[in-house]
Amino acid sequence: MSGTQFTRRGFSAALGASALAGAAASVRPNVLWIVSEDINPNLGCYGDAYADTPNLDRFAARGLRYRNCWSTAPVCAPARTSLIAGMYAPSTGGEHMRSRTRLPAGCELYPQVLREAGYYATNNAKEDYNLEKPPGVWDESSKKGHWRNRKPGQPFFAVFNLEITHESQIRKRPHKLVHDPARVRIPAYHPDTPEVRHDWAQYYDNITTMDRQAQALLEQLEKDKLVEDTIVFFYGDNGSGMPRSKRWPYNSGLSVPLIVHIPEKFRRLASKDYKPGATSDRQVGFIDLGPTLLSLAGVKPPDYLQGRAFLGEHQTPDPEFNHGFRGRMDERYDMVRSVRDKRYIYIRNYMPHKIYGQHIAYMFETPTTQVWKKLYDEGKLNAAQKRFWETKPPEELYDLENDRDEVNNLAKSPGHQAILKRLRKAQQEHALAIRDVGFLPEDEIHTRSKGSTPYEMGHDESRYPLKKIMATAEAASMLDPRAAGDLVKAFGDADSAVRYWAAMGILMRGGNAVKSAKPALRKALADASPSMRVVAGEALGRYGDAQDLAAALDALLELARLDTNSLHVSLLALNAIDSLGGKAAGRKDRIKALPRESKGGPARTSNYAPRLLEDLIAKLDAPAKR
Repeated sequence: MSGTQFTRRGFSAALGASALAGAAASVRPNVLWIVSEDINPNLGCYGDAYADTPNLDRFAARGLRYRNCWSTAPVCAPARTSLIAGMYAPSTGGEHMRSRTRLPAGCELYPQVLREAGYYATNNAKEDYNLEKPPGVWDESSKKGHWRNRKPGQPFFAVFNLEITHESQIRKRPHKLVHDPARVRIPAYHPDTPEVRHDWAQYYDNITTMDRQAQALLEQLEKDKLVEDTIVFFYGDNGSGMPRSKRWPYNSGLSVPLIVHIPEKFRRLASKDYKPGATSDRQVGFIDLGPTLLSLAGVKPPDYLQGRAFLGEHQTPDPEFNHGFRGRMDERYDMVRSVRDKRYIYIRNYMPHKIYGQHIAYMFETPTTQVWKKLYDEGKLNAAQKRFWETKPPEELYDLENDRDEVNNLAKSPGHQAILKRLRKAQQEHALAIRDVGFLPEDEIHTRSKGSTPYEMGHDESRYPLKKIMATAEAASMLDPRAAGDLVKAFGDADSAVRYWAAMGILMRGGNAVKSAKPALRKALADASPSMRVVAGEALGRYGDAQDLAAALDALLELARLDTNSLHVSLLALNAIDSLGGKAAGRKDRIKALPRESKGGPARTSNYAPRLLEDLIAKLDAPAKR
């Protein structure tokens, strides 16, 4: 994107000929968003017979249900970051859970654009963005936020977040179940135990409570005689709070309900497939909600927005694909990208040496997670159930039409190679198009963009040679043993991210690859890039000899210090030490003495390193339980 595209247009040009200058405020729709946290389309109107959602079912009978809606990210902060900016978080540096980034000057968040267009914009009350919020985003963003606070006759945009369905409420006890746990459908990847059935039933109980809360908001709209003047969206903010839904860019983590009601007065703004009670198979995502909102308000979406309007005056054609992503989740690093068409989903695991179910402390508070891991450790799971606790293949492909739980990986199926290649190409082209900065170690996202923003850095080829970095990441993570020699050669590249991925590729291959690359890895312990030093240390510590282990631990313990390193480097190093398992026991005292307080970083990340350190120490204190 050129720099000229960051500049906001003049007011009248942005709105077009039809907007504010001569039109009365009454001809523009109000827009209400009702957002339910952590739910898949588990509503009666979506065909879920176990769900008890009479109010939303009636609402759906008056509106249009979207069957292919993705939240873009499978967890709140990166998803909401993509939504509020209308730009994919991997292009802005906000993909990692509770990270912090900035947008370039002139890139406004959609409520700002709406406010400039005369709307009253109010949020009640969740934000949770990975962006530094500029002033003037909302007229009100608190529990006091309500359309009733606007000026008389002023059009409004109002967001209400319903928290009862959040992950934390699934495990809230005591709870007397209303839904019969004996009748709940258990997905193929979960074990069928009383704990799992209770959590799923409680999830559905919470959805029923949420259904009443959503109806209360609709009744307020009716009481204020605004029903015919207001377009209403109901949607979920990411997949269910159950493990392997939330945090994972499968369909189970990204698929959310989206129901839109457009009153007759504004039916001209509807899509061609809009009919009360009907469904749409158009692929839509959170990335599209901002542009769509602006389009409904008569505002042409700015060029820097990466989503597509699916309603309003500036509708776009139906896209072929939906895209999702996963980065660091709390204290654990990972990198996954996903893409789907209307039938198949493709998952690209760039860190296949890591297990799916890494120990994330918050996720492990859920009883289902605990019993699932316990049964794995006891060897009592079937093939579909145990996969979550094991390392990943580089690629996954699932037929959503015939495999709703995404457990039958077709990536190596001879009959599906054309589909695999088409979706792989779509994923790679998307990464290049948005200039995905997630191919950098998290620390480098910020060090390379010093003096500007991650987005601008990502669009500067001199600072971010994406094709070269991405090619190395592809070769590293596809695990072809024939690529090992070229990866070792890449240790000498001038770009630190190329070196990082080259070392990652050797680490991923383990054993003989590390043995062959030992001289390069030992040299890399003194690399200028701290992230490169971490990867080299992990590789030597896991697969080297006693001398390598000692040198690796010395390097990793220095990099893990929160008082002398950035939080991102410290987290990376602590994860590397954790991967060594009992091999780190000889340095247990030094590990226990590591600082617990980080220097800088978002306040909500301050417990990540201490949490990881606590887990690491607990394992070292009880090696027999590992």
